[in-house]
Amino acid sequence: MPLLHVVTLNIWNRQGPWDQRLALIQRGLRDLAPDVVGLQEVLFFQGQSQAHAIGAEAGLPHVAFGEAHELGGGVLFGNAVLSRFPITHTASFALPSAETDERRCLLLAKVESPWGPLPFFSTHLAWRLHHGFVREAQVLAIAQHIDREAPASGLPPVLVGDFNADPDATEIRFLKGQQSLAGRSTYFADCHGQTGQTPGITFDDKNPFAAPLQEYPRRIDYVFVRGPDELRRGKPRASRVVFTDNVDGVTASDHYGVSAHIAMGPELPPR
Repeated sequence: MPLLHVVTLNIWNRQGPWDQRLALIQRGLRDLAPDVVGLQEVLFFQGQSQAHAIGAEAGLPHVAFGEAHELGGGVLFGNAVLSRFPITHTASFALPSAETDERRCLLLAKVESPWGPLPFFSTHLAWRLHHGFVREAQVLAIAQHIDREAPASGLPPVLVGDFNADPDATEIRFLKGQQSLAGRSTYFADCHGQTGQTPGITFDDKNPFAAPLQEYPRRIDYVFVRGPDELRRGKPRASRVVFTDNVDGVTASDHYGVSAHIAMGPELPPR
């Protein structure tokens, strides 16, 4: 069964001991050897993003960046995609802010995978605990963008990111087909929810960089895929939490990451 290996990680921009964290991220990706990676809280400055530095040392030479907003001084904040395979097209879509001061985006990278063009999306939703209404507007927009950019005739699109919402939140239930919003519904398979062997906590007070916020431990980082289709492409096969190592008080980020394996080659149904 041909499998696509996907990883997502919020890299926490340059906060904390960035050089040490960068080395942990690079080492982790070398060890995991994923095919495609979605990154969030990525900074772009002086002609390249943090994703370029990560990918160059992790065997992921193809990079896409999508701007969510400018921080000032020519520094951009957004999402990125790293790929083992060529990226043939990119697009960045602004997400609704619902009259708040946050600016978020959805990044599309069309990846030339061994099984054909793969629509791969990386995103980062509004972070405040009481801003579920903003995230609801954002997932509605995300579903619309994916419907337009990833027709059902192609490979199942993959959507990854930091959604800042736990699995029971309305915005996540909408993505999983368990809740309608504004008269619309959609369906994506939650890879860890379907195949993970642990609760999948990705924002944890055991992480020294997350602990100061005193937020409750929860799963807020996801790998979704629209599938399986009639050939069983897009079926989640395995998932686990990654980037949990603490090396002398330093973790790769304030988030843990998620790794998932997804069926992408055609599989004939059993007779």
